Amino acid sequence: MTRRGSFLPATLLSILLSTSVSTFGQNPAITTDPAPDKLNPASMHSFQLPSHGSLLNALVYLAAGAGPHPTVILLHGFPGNEKNLDLAQSIRRAGWNVLYFNYRGSWGSPGEFSFTHCIEDAQSAIAYLRDPVNAGKLRTDPKTIVLVGHSMGGFVAVEASALDPGIRAVAAISAADMDAGKMLAIPAEKRDLAVKNFAASLAEEGMAPLAGTSPESLAKEVMQNADKWAFLNIAPKLATRPLLVISADDGLAPTTDAFVEAVEKAGNQEVRAIHMATDHAYSDHRIVLQQAVLEGLDYLSGK
Repeated sequence: MTRRGSFLPATLLSILLSTSVSTFGQNPAITTDPAPDKLNPASMHSFQLPSHGSLLNALVYLAAGAGPHPTVILLHGFPGNEKNLDLAQSIRRAGWNVLYFNYRGSWGSPGEFSFTHCIEDAQSAIAYLRDPVNAGKLRTDPKTIVLVGHSMGGFVAVEASALDPGIRAVAAISAADMDAGKMLAIPAEKRDLAVKNFAASLAEEGMAPLAGTSPESLAKEVMQNADKWAFLNIAPKLATRPLLVISADDGLAPTTDAFVEAVEKAGNQEVRAIHMATDHAYSDHRIVLQQAVLEGLDYLSGK
């Protein structure tokens, strides 16, 4: 695992080092259950999250204790086969609540799937947590909401945070720029072919869990929003908050590196970039992935 940077206010370390979990000590939340709390036990609740006229399938993992607890919104990728719920369990053991949901038109949630709807649904989840009634019921601190997203979920985390300065921090795991940056550089006469090729790549990912959409419509949506969504263009909007960016050997690392460089140039001094030699699903790095995310959350908690 290669790491660059550190969550140190006003101090950006530009060092490269190779390390492993054993080097800095495994977070006990990965292996140790918290002490039971009879009055406010750890629990899980399923509910329907309202978003733009649809009720999304959602889960909330509540941490033990009276709280109020900081909260992670965990955003899955495209189409969402890897849900990263091992992260949710570890994050809860570390004292955070975790909200997980399926976007409109995905995995049985009603509505039509689109990338725009995914961003809007994340905004709906944020609004839900900030509602005083829900914050009280869930023992949540509405001032400490962190977005953690994988693949397309990383795209959603970046885009939603750029639109909402109140988001405390962002963790983007193999975040997909949705080829927006590449499409901007394509001459106009070749963009139809680019859309066709991108649609083919989306089809390969698997469309079965998604409703009301097609690879072609999604590719066209990206092209239409390329300027607005390209990570390099929105990097300045993430210059004031801690940012954890994790990449893998899945072909997305160059885009990730460029994004990190742009955020640093915009003045962000709380960036940590980590590269893991594994696949897109982090199949043989699940413990190390949990450790990296928990390290970032510990920083925000002052641990």
